Amino acid sequence: MENGAPAWKFRGKEGLSAASAITVRGILFELMANLNADDGRTMVPLGHGDPSSFPCFRTAPAAEDAVVDAVRSGKFNCYGPTVGILPARRAIADYLSCDLPYKLSPDDVNLTLGCTQAIEAILTVLACPGANILLPRPGFPYYDARAKHSHLEIRYFDLLPDKGWEVDLKGVEDLADESTVAMVIINPGNPCGSVYSYQHLKKVAETARKLGIMVIADEVYGHLAFGDTPFVPMGVFGSIAPVLTLGSISKRWIVPGWRLGWLVTNDPNGFLKDTGVLKSLKGFLDISSDPPTFIQAAVPHILEKTNDDFFSKIICILREAADICYEKIQEIPCITCPKKPQGGMFVMVKLNLSLLEGIKDDQEFCLKLAKEESVIVLPGKLSLSNCW
Repeated sequence: MENGAPAWKFRGKEGLSAASAITVRGILFELMANLNADDGRTMVPLGHGDPSSFPCFRTAPAAEDAVVDAVRSGKFNCYGPTVGILPARRAIADYLSCDLPYKLSPDDVNLTLGCTQAIEAILTVLACPGANILLPRPGFPYYDARAKHSHLEIRYFDLLPDKGWEVDLKGVEDLADESTVAMVIINPGNPCGSVYSYQHLKKVAETARKLGIMVIADEVYGHLAFGDTPFVPMGVFGSIAPVLTLGSISKRWIVPGWRLGWLVTNDPNGFLKDTGVLKSLKGFLDISSDPPTFIQAAVPHILEKTNDDFFSKIICILREAADICYEKIQEIPCITCPKKPQGGMFVMVKLNLSLLEGIKDDQEFCLKLAKEESVIVLPGKLSLSNCW
């Protein structure tokens, strides 16, 4: 004790700031701080997944009306069940069942605070002592941050750029051992813009079955496919291996701020129940926050009343943007793109550092691009793309 000051016993937890530094938000904060305040040009934001910030993207009138009606009804100012209110879970089960060879039950659906809480929930449940999880590289860095925070060992399998960013299934088999619990796939791909074929997804399920692991299918960009390959949900193969589908209304309806996501069990054989995963998942949700009840109440109307014209418009905008982006990349000597994006809202490119002076890595490139040109793009190492 010095000058009468108490010896405080509290300390911040080490590791939390390190985990946040590898998230999209953490890197974006660093890039935004590097912008030149004296540059009068409008900043070009190409490094985030929030389409609602652009005027051409606005949610469907039916979605807006549904929320207004739910609020004005006065019936949804209360707490809801930890797994979500029944009408919303039933509507989501029906919505997802349209693309499956079996019918989901409302009991298969758990509502979450966006897809990020769904990620947090399942990674926390799986983080038993000694367990490891297989993550795609490149991939969405939030998985890395949450796994590290939960002390869940990470092993990375590669996505193959010369094969449309398909999963290296041989690599998956080589990585897995008796402590491997799950593998994650993101389809449509973030950040690669890939869309997996029916045949490839079936092989993923067969590999998971062979290894005795579940598939965590991140489909937050589900149905946002605009190339030659149609979107196929991983749940189609739930009878081969258990599938946990993560999704939300955030991207397809352009409302990420509404924070309404889901974690759905595609497991007609009941393996997730038999192994205690569902019980643990319920336990996690019992001690965590829920999405706003009035947003949950709006879900049935949103899913039922949004017309196809709205979705077609969004797909057309994304396809046009992907075409322009791909064509312009071909004109830049130091950047190459292995495949035109087929879905989602991102594109993964390769930076040739030998053609750039004074640039040591991709992060320095992004920092200088922000400072000198007021353009924000994300470094590839954020997605752990050192495989390429």
